[in-house]
Amino acid sequence: MTSAHLRDPRFTGAFTAITTPFSEDGTTIDDARLAEQIAFQADGGVSGIVVCGTTGESPTLSEREYRELVVRAIELGHARELLVIVGTGSNSTAHAVELHRFAAGAGADASLSVNPYYNKPTQEGLYAHFAAIADAADLPVMLYNIPGRTGVTLGPDTIERLAAHQTIVAVKEATGSTDSAGEIALRCPDLALLSGDDGMTLPFGSVGGVGAVSVIANLVPHETAELCGLVRDGRLADALPVHQSLLPLCRAMFLETNPIPVKAAMALVGRDTGALRLPMTRATPATLATLRSVLAGLELLPNKET
Repeated sequence: MTSAHLRDPRFTGAFTAITTPFSEDGTTIDDARLAEQIAFQADGGVSGIVVCGTTGESPTLSEREYRELVVRAIELGHARELLVIVGTGSNSTAHAVELHRFAAGAGADASLSVNPYYNKPTQEGLYAHFAAIADAADLPVMLYNIPGRTGVTLGPDTIERLAAHQTIVAVKEATGSTDSAGEIALRCPDLALLSGDDGMTLPFGSVGGVGAVSVIANLVPHETAELCGLVRDGRLADALPVHQSLLPLCRAMFLETNPIPVKAAMALVGRDTGALRLPMTRATPATLATLRSVLAGLELLPNKET
C-alpha cells in the first residue's frame, strides 16, 4: 500500500520520538545537544521528529521548559527540512486544547495527542475529547493510541468517527495488535497508520501501516528510515531483512520503561548524558550489559566501549 491515498501523505515514513537531552544533573535542557540530535536525525533521512512525547519525558518538563523546547525544536527541525510534531496530550481536555493551540501558533506541523490517562474516559468521552482538539486549531492531529500507558484504548469505531474531522490525519498505534491496526486501516484508509512500537513496523505494514514513530531512530535513523520507507512503499519482502537486523535493538529498548534504555544507549555511544528526571531512574547494570552487547553487534559503540 502506498501513501497516495492518504489525507496528508507527508505523515509517512520514519518519525523519531526524540529524547530531551538534559545536563549531567538533569536540571536543565542541553540546547547544544538538542541541536546535535536533530541534525543527526536530518542527516539520517527521517521524515520528521516528535518532540515532548513519551520518549521526551514530557511529564517532567515545567511549563516554561515545554514551551521553550517546542519553539526551539521547531526552529531547528525546520532549518533541516524536518516535519516537527509536538506532543500536546493531556487528561484534561481544556489543557490539551491549550497545548494544541500553542503548538499551532509556534509553527508545528502537527500535534501528537495521547489518550487521556488516569481518568479512563468512555469511548464517547474519548470521541468528545479528540473532537474538541481537532476543532480547536487549524493544525493536523496525530492520534496516539497507547493503552499500556493510559489505561484506555481508542477503539477503531471511535477512530472512524473521528476521521470525519479533516484535521485528524494520522494514528500512532501503540497497541501492539495487528488486528487493531488492520481494522483501523480498513475503516480509515485515508489516515496515516504509524506503528508506535519499533518491532511492529513491518507487521503493521502488512495490514496498511505506512511508517512509525520510532524510539530506535534516536540511535539508527538511517536504518529506521530505510525500513519505514520500504514499508510505506509496500516493499515488505525487501523490508524483512532490515526488520530482522533491528529486532535485537527494538527489544533492548524495552528492557526497562522507555526512555530509560534509549537514554542509556545514547550515553554509551556518546550522544547523550543519559540523565533522566524522577520518577525515571538510570538503567540497571543488567540492562547496560545487554545494551552494550546489542550496540556492539550493530557496530555502534566507540572503541573504548567495545
